[in-house]
Amino acid sequence: MPLGRRMSKDVAEALEADRVLAENYRDRLGEATAAEAALRAVQEADSTDAGGRAEAVAFDRALTAALEAALAAERVAAGPKVYAPAAADAGTRRAAEIAFRRAKARPAVQPWTDEVDRLRTVREAHRLSFRDVPAVAG
Repeated sequence: MPLGRRMSKDVAEALEADRVLAENYRDRLGEATAAEAALRAVQEADSTDAGGRAEAVAFDRALTAALEAALAAERVAAGPKVYAPAAADAGTRRAAEIAFRRAKARPAVQPWTDEVDRLRTVREAHRLSFRDVPAVAG
């Protein structure tokens, strides 16, 4: 008989997928930093509003990838109780949500929560500040 907590196969697979994604966090954050540097270089070189669209989209995608990895790391740090199988009933899903909120207060999870908030703020600020098309005078 195995010692320790037993996890369902769905929860174990989701936890392992998040572990793999969380391991790539530093690489994804580096890609986002490089994409931001490329965007800033284009913005400095080109004073028109239309310049840098490809770089802005690449920066947004890189930020989203880094955010996904940070969210996965946060869930991994929170532990297996925060995962609910896809076919779980409403009570089980609600228990997982409550466990996740409780886990966010733990010292091991708090740095990841702060990082997720920081990345969301950076991404939203970027999305609000970049205009896809020039403003129309009218």
